[in-house]
Amino acid sequence: MQYPLFVIVGVSLLALAGCGETKEQRAATGGVAGLVVAGPVGAVVGAGLGVVTRKN
Repeated sequence: MQYPLFVIVGVSLLALAGCGETKEQRAATGGVAGLVVAGPVGAVVGAGLGVVTRKN
């Protein structure tokens, strides 16, 4: 079964956006991962996800 590219990218960004101890680290990790996967738009989305992701 083939998954659409946006589903794969979205799941990858969610997984990587949670890396880091502080909000800034998570935003940076998410931004870099998004940039690699989807370019400038992915960097913005990844950074946004990194900021709103919470560590418990």
